Amino acid sequence: MTDFSSLPICEFAFPGPLRDQLVAAVLDGSKTSTTATLIEYEIEQEELPSVGLQEVVVDSAGKGAAIIEMTEVRQVRLAEVDLAHAVDEGEGFTTVAQWRAGHEEFWHSADMRQAMQDPEFTVNDDTMLVLQRFTVISRLPWRHGNHRHSPQLE
Repeated sequence: MTDFSSLPICEFAFPGPLRDQLVAAVLDGSKTSTTATLIEYEIEQEELPSVGLQEVVVDSAGKGAAIIEMTEVRQVRLAEVDLAHAVDEGEGFTTVAQWRAGHEEFWHSADMRQAMQDPEFTVNDDTMLVLQRFTVISRLPWRHGNHRHSPQLE
């Protein structure tokens, strides 16, 4: 078996039902895009993802579920998110307004504000986002180590 332990970890949302729903959507092919705020990368002092980057998607238990590869990475203002990206997040959104409402609920949650180290963190039309499109290149039946990576937003 190939050792994937050197790959960075991709965590969707926070551990719990939402993460497990998102991982299932990756595995069934309905989730092929994801969104993060640009400031998350700055806070975590992480490099932005780039096309070709491979990451291990982990579930709430830290178990590796799949390896994904970035096929597109772009930065846009929140007001510029398009319908294709919203739909491809695999959460059942059929409009950009639905997508935005769901994401604002997440970004304004206590967990996210704690992760951002800002109890007043909010987003607006001008908030810069990192939109990522990916493909599953392998499904994994193994458990990954205790490496951590900043939470990817849905």
